[in-house]
Amino acid sequence: MSKIVNVVEEIMSSNDDLAAQNRTRLDTAHVLGMNIMASPGSGKTSVILQTIEALKDKLRLAVVEGDTAPVSIDADKVILAGMPAVQINTGGSCHLDAVMLRQALPEVPLDDIDLLIVENVGNLICPASFSLGTHFNVVIASVPEGDDKPYKYPKIYRGIDALILNKIDLLPYIDFDVDYFKRGVQILNPNVVFFDVSCKTGEGIAAWAAWLKQRVQAFQTPAN
Repeated sequence: MSKIVNVVEEIMSSNDDLAAQNRTRLDTAHVLGMNIMASPGSGKTSVILQTIEALKDKLRLAVVEGDTAPVSIDADKVILAGMPAVQINTGGSCHLDAVMLRQALPEVPLDDIDLLIVENVGNLICPASFSLGTHFNVVIASVPEGDDKPYKYPKIYRGIDALILNKIDLLPYIDFDVDYFKRGVQILNPNVVFFDVSCKTGEGIAAWAAWLKQRVQAFQTPAN
């Protein structure tokens, strides 16, 4: 009888091994890593830029930008905001994986930063399946996307630590049931932390930035 090789299982196992190596590399440098996932147009880069502005005098940050195309628009915006950025061109792949982040890490000044923000490819399906080696995961949702996303794409909400609901300035104009949306997320992930923000008005950014700062400080404080 011929031997059946579970290719998908082997790929995922290999990715997890490399993710563990990435985590060790970040731990050694005392850098907290955050993986941001979202659908296209949710405002990932806008949230990152607002985060940089809120924390630039408090933390040292760097950004790894994942994109399907060989353009550096988002990375250039981060650099103009005063923080180092590295772009990963996935060659059309719908997600980042541990191999891609491993290749990018040597270009990141790990010895000079406190927080590494990884902006994953805009997609609500594939990124949820591939560990990168970062310490925690965040999903950015936005009001124009609709309030049914947790019910349609449950997997991506299960493994996250925080959920940012962006573009809340549009709530008066769009039929979006915030309670229905958050209830869908909490069913999948009871411990998730919510942040309601508007990158246009700045509402909610201070609370989000304070939470991030606390996580970095807790990570860098040696346990007794």
